[in-house]
Amino acid sequence: MALEPGLTDWLRLCHVSGLGSEGLRKLLQAFGSPTAVLQQSVYSLSHYVKQPVARAIGEELDEAAIAQAANWLDDPLNRILTIADDDFPQALLNIPDPPLLLYVKGRLDLLNRPSLAIVGSRNATAQGIRNAEAFARAASESGLCIISGLAQGIDAAAHRGGLQAAGASLAVVGTGLDKVYPASNRELAHALAQQGCIISEFPLGTPPLPANFPRRNRIISGLSLGCLVVEAGLQSGSLITARMALEQGRDVFAIPGSIHSPQSKGCHSLIKQGAKLVEGAQDILEELGYHPKAAVTSQPLQHSLFNYLGFDPVDGETLAQRSGLTISELSAILLQLELEGAITTLPGGRYQRIN
Repeated sequence: MALEPGLTDWLRLCHVSGLGSEGLRKLLQAFGSPTAVLQQSVYSLSHYVKQPVARAIGEELDEAAIAQAANWLDDPLNRILTIADDDFPQALLNIPDPPLLLYVKGRLDLLNRPSLAIVGSRNATAQGIRNAEAFARAASESGLCIISGLAQGIDAAAHRGGLQAAGASLAVVGTGLDKVYPASNRELAHALAQQGCIISEFPLGTPPLPANFPRRNRIISGLSLGCLVVEAGLQSGSLITARMALEQGRDVFAIPGSIHSPQSKGCHSLIKQGAKLVEGAQDILEELGYHPKAAVTSQPLQHSLFNYLGFDPVDGETLAQRSGLTISELSAILLQLELEGAITTLPGGRYQRIN
């Protein structure tokens, strides 16, 4: 695909060694557009960036990178958005350091959908995985897009839960979009590209450098109405995301855990600092003032199902036999009850009423 001249100029500047987003932002504020920046003399540019960088702007043209981007855009799932594009996420315009260019694979509509970030430990417990997937599924069913970072553990579980319902899921990654990291999430990345979305501010070919991930985290929090931390140690990168969320004026939520678990220490620390303790997805929806979609089942059915639930944990197959409902009907009612905070999901596909 032949690139539009304006996009080519954006890519040229984004590939200048040593320029960075801060330097590029200064130049855009001074001269108005990438095209205008490229037309300036070294003398004019050196008022805003260091002279070696100013010289590089006039000299560097990474033809291979431009050609790579053009070839990547041949895939109809792929787009490159600049901060000036109408489809650029509006939520990111309100953070202190917005990305100036985004590579996008998948559904553009998710970029401006109300969203919830769900993050946590890569080395999550089995219960943490279940909690992340259940919270994500319930929030997605309400219409919220689930944002995370495609890492192992809590991130991957949140994406899986988000993809199970209408809100879908969006991944923000710390590599170029022609790479999948970690490789073990390749199948999940494919599902996100087809049903959800994956985005990155890093050029194609960028490897998973450690410095990239804190920068990625500010986009995860910036896209979202609030950030839920499911499990996290005291040194977890998820706490960086939570801190950035607070700095951006987003709500922060945390799920409490055992006082003996290292994976609960980060969540407990956040709660001590003012994060909102949550026990169900409904707690988050109410705090955000976000009203879920209308229930797909009638209230009489919901109330009658309580009679079949009893007070002890029960699995879905037993409930279906007791109630005479199909699995599809039962799943819809159970999900709505979970959204309302009336029941909770337990390990082994079991359910229990809360009151």
